[in-house]
Amino acid sequence: MSPSAVLRVNPFSATLRTASAPILLGIAIALGISIAAPAREMPAPFSPLGLWLTNNGGGVIEIGWCGRALCGWIVGIKRAPGEPIPKDSQGRSQCGLAIVTGERPTDDGDWLGHVTDPRDGKEYQAEIRVDDQDRLHLRGFIGIPLLGHTEIWHRFSGHLLPGCEMT
Repeated sequence: MSPSAVLRVNPFSATLRTASAPILLGIAIALGISIAAPAREMPAPFSPLGLWLTNNGGGVIEIGWCGRALCGWIVGIKRAPGEPIPKDSQGRSQCGLAIVTGERPTDDGDWLGHVTDPRDGKEYQAEIRVDDQDRLHLRGFIGIPLLGHTEIWHRFSGHLLPGCEMT
């Protein structure tokens, strides 16, 4: 078959290819730009993740993921030079101890789980939220939040050293 016979059999193929070329080129450029552009992951506003200085300034708690929930571990303990790391109610070192556990998101943006007092081992329900000033509110309670106590923690900006030492 001659080249002219091919054009007569399918007269639109050449026209279609010519007309769609700018469209396909535009799509390819747009895809190339979107793929080449770095994806920026914005941190969630009012996120409880990170390092928090406790209400009295005596400890630093790291809030992070533990499975599908948030947990908090003691990573800093204020103490005098040479003073040993405090023990929990079962004689374990408080350094690295999980005191906030099972925090899951609620419909109103708070988190609900449990908090354990490392001094006596008592466990309470705990609600946490971060306010618009980037302060973490931890409310420990029994039964209903109305019957509880709230502590306000601030983001920790100091330094942590091995052995839960804070500077």
